[in-house]
Amino acid sequence: MKIYPFRLKPNCDLKQTIKDFARDNQIECGFILTGIGSLKPAVIRLANQDKTSILSDKFEIISLNGTIAISGVHLHVLISNREGKTIGGHLDYGCINNTTAEIAIGTTQTWKFVRNFDSETNSNELEIISNDSSLT
Repeated sequence: MKIYPFRLKPNCDLKQTIKDFARDNQIECGFILTGIGSLKPAVIRLANQDKTSILSDKFEIISLNGTIAISGVHLHVLISNREGKTIGGHLDYGCINNTTAEIAIGTTQTWKFVRNFDSETNSNELEIISNDSSLT
C-alpha cells in the first residue's frame, strides 16, 4: 500500500481537489484512510434524495470515506454544526474548505477501480478489477 497525505488550504472545493489529486497521481485504486477539516458551505446529497442540499454555514468534517480512481470518486461525509449536531451523505461539488482539510489516501496496485454505467441502478457504479492474475 502507498499512502498520500495532503492538506487542503482554504477555499478549495473538497471533492474537485480529491478528484484532481487522483488524476494527477494516476490513482486507479484509492480509498480515504482519514479525512477531517472544515467546510463553508457543505453540499451533500442525503439518502434517497435526487437533489443535493446546500447547507450554508460552517461545519466540521467528522469523517470522510470513499473510493477514489481516475475514473471517478464516490465519497461520503459526516459533518457537525456549531451545536455538534451531525448530518451525513454523499459529498458533492461545492463543499468549500473553510480553514483546513487533512486527507490521507491509501492506494494499492493489486486492484483497479472503474466506474461504469449500471442500467439496474441508472448510475455509474464501481467495478473492481484485479491486476494480479493469481486473484482471478
